[in-house]
Amino acid sequence: MTPNKIKGLIFDYGGTLDTGGDHWSEVIWSAYQKAGIAVTKPEFRVAYVHAERELARTLHILPHHNFNDMLCIKMQIELQYLAEQGQFPPAQVQLKAAEVAKLCYESAKAHVEAAKPVLATLAKTYPIVLVSNFYGNIQTVLKDFGIDTYFKKVIESAVVGVRKPDPRIFELGCKALGLPPDEVLVVGDSLTKDIEPAEKLGCQVAWLKGKGWTPEEDAKLHPSTITSLDEVLQLLEV
Repeated sequence: MTPNKIKGLIFDYGGTLDTGGDHWSEVIWSAYQKAGIAVTKPEFRVAYVHAERELARTLHILPHHNFNDMLCIKMQIELQYLAEQGQFPPAQVQLKAAEVAKLCYESAKAHVEAAKPVLATLAKTYPIVLVSNFYGNIQTVLKDFGIDTYFKKVIESAVVGVRKPDPRIFELGCKALGLPPDEVLVVGDSLTKDIEPAEKLGCQVAWLKGKGWTPEEDAKLHPSTITSLDEVLQLLEV
């Protein structure tokens, strides 16, 4: 893959800048194991989906919440659900939610720190826009991690009312860059939510592929696959 005539970049956030390409469920599951939470992976995955749906239905996360705040809220919802199902001790929900959140936050911070030099180098040559499915607090998260200054604009689903995989959210990103889609490189970790809709719009793409949600996703191939953000620098020869 050799991107042509790229004049601007769109980055995803979750799973791209904060996990190195792995699905967030894998990061949380690893933290569950480190925290000694004795549930099965299928039980965890049900709780993970429950929490995502609850956060989509109800305004739990507010604009001032940083990433650790958000993780604490999310973990409490997951563990409370598991407790209600008789799969986790109710008295331990708050304590273990904080422990898992801390482990996940530390993991995310380490990945973002590793991404900073890449963003800093790219930002010297290209305008960058962030396009993310998020809860309305992405600006606080970016500032907390010290990467807010790298982005010309942030397009957040909870703010603009459009969610991936709708290609219109990437169209908003292109408009923010002031560029036609074929001059924009989209970097994301999800084939179905980032890469395919961006390609449908006409953008060039780089799929940061890590551990996915399903074996089927893990088995998929794409000619524009990368395994680390450093490869974006190599692709663009910067």
